[in-house]
Amino acid sequence: MTDVVMPQMGESIVEGTLTKWLKKPGERIERDEPLFEISTDKVDTEIPSPAAGVVSEILVEEGKTVGINTVVARIKESGTVAGPEGTPLPPASSPEPPAPEPPPPAPEPAPAPAEPSGPLSPLVRKLAREHNLDLSQVKGTGAGGRITKQDVEARLASAAAPPPPPLAAMPPMPPLPPAGAPRTRIEPMSAMRMKIAEHMVLSKQTSAHVTTIHRVDMTKLARMRERYKADFQASYGFSLTYMPFLTRAAAVALRHFPLLNASLDGNNIIHHNEINIGIAVALENGLIVPVVRGADEKTVAGLQRAIVDLATRARSRQLKPDEVQGGTFSITNFGSYGSLVGTPIINQPQVAIMGVGTVEKTPVVIDDAIAIRSICLLSLSFDHRLIDGALADQFMSKVKQVLEEWSEEVL
Repeated sequence: MTDVVMPQMGESIVEGTLTKWLKKPGERIERDEPLFEISTDKVDTEIPSPAAGVVSEILVEEGKTVGINTVVARIKESGTVAGPEGTPLPPASSPEPPAPEPPPPAPEPAPAPAEPSGPLSPLVRKLAREHNLDLSQVKGTGAGGRITKQDVEARLASAAAPPPPPLAAMPPMPPLPPAGAPRTRIEPMSAMRMKIAEHMVLSKQTSAHVTTIHRVDMTKLARMRERYKADFQASYGFSLTYMPFLTRAAAVALRHFPLLNASLDGNNIIHHNEINIGIAVALENGLIVPVVRGADEKTVAGLQRAIVDLATRARSRQLKPDEVQGGTFSITNFGSYGSLVGTPIINQPQVAIMGVGTVEKTPVVIDDAIAIRSICLLSLSFDHRLIDGALADQFMSKVKQVLEEWSEEVL
């Protein structure tokens, strides 16, 4: 019998919430196959089985929070099951195999197309052969219903014309609740949602939030991305998005204005020598911020690879605890859902977070002339206890300059 315990998911973690069992008592499980899901204040993840066998007991119910090393289940390991006298039990008799189902009846041959009425000219037959046209579907307008050349050409023209676009329809409304259903429904928050709520309220109570918004002309980057995206996909196996450019620009700006890369501990300022940028990832039931470490040392391709890897593993609950810790600055991209601008909440104990709006073509005035440019609105929420508005705007001006005057290689 093997005890399954609540693991320690990081040095500072002392407990975890068991959110979901992936196996039931009596079910077989293989070693390293996911057994249950847990949620801590740092990460949500699946926990693999420590042994192969059958789930014998489940000792902790879903939604319960327990300390690390608590036994949550037991697994009866694989082996021969003994009979009453200690001899192996004979194998269970196999049931008779079911009789094979009779083959389906052969489909009836399609009826031959009806012969068109009236004689057909050689020209009509030739046109029908060339265009693989079923003349039985052509209505003749000649004498006695005879099919003419004009009838064939009209049929061919109507077949070639694209169908008219369908009228725009209103999306279907969600179904109404059944008659007699209660007017409200109470659902407890998930462990992840409770942690998010706790962190958001704590951040608003801790930091003096101020937000500044800058408009960035992304036209040069948009054209570069369009030019390189096919080769990038072929070379690396994943798409080229705007996020590595934005992350790179933020890292350069943090090198110029390192106070935005600091954090506060009471009345002490902690200056970080590494630039570790957290990238917010939306999950089905919440949000998580995995960290790209050494972001200032990575190329565009390296940043894109790291972002894709972290986001993919975040959505499949495969992140390690240290991959969501140690961030010194954060970026959240709400523009991927069409938002123009937002005022994100600072990820404690950091002192700033940059929000990214959607990139869209916009008419702008350049040298007293109207031009169409790819514009993005970037916002920076910063902690006014440490960061003043002038410094925040200098930081954002540097981000804007790097993006608008991009000169680094992509491939």
